[in-house]
Amino acid sequence: MNNLSILLQVDGQGSGMSTIIMMVLLFVVFYFFMIRPQQKKAKDARKFRENLQKGAKVVTIGGIHGKVVEVNEKTVLMEVSDGVKMRFEKSAVAMDNSMQLTEETAKSA
Repeated sequence: MNNLSILLQVDGQGSGMSTIIMMVLLFVVFYFFMIRPQQKKAKDARKFRENLQKGAKVVTIGGIHGKVVEVNEKTVLMEVSDGVKMRFEKSAVAMDNSMQLTEETAKSA
């Protein structure tokens, strides 16, 4: 009983400063574990889309696999099958097909 009364008295004295410190620490944790990695991933994806070249095997965000035939400023012409070509926005290209194969191999090992 005596310990409980001591803890209650201590908690009431510096609660304003400890609340601010906890909020700052929470923001720092969110930044380094959620916001920063997401920004890095978006930057890498943007860089990949800007450097797309003819002949690259890619996957769209819809899951369509194909080979880049032509690259324009905002669009990409992909050959998805023999003689079948489709035009996509560059923003619809998700990743390099070889990158996806590497990730699947690493997960299965």
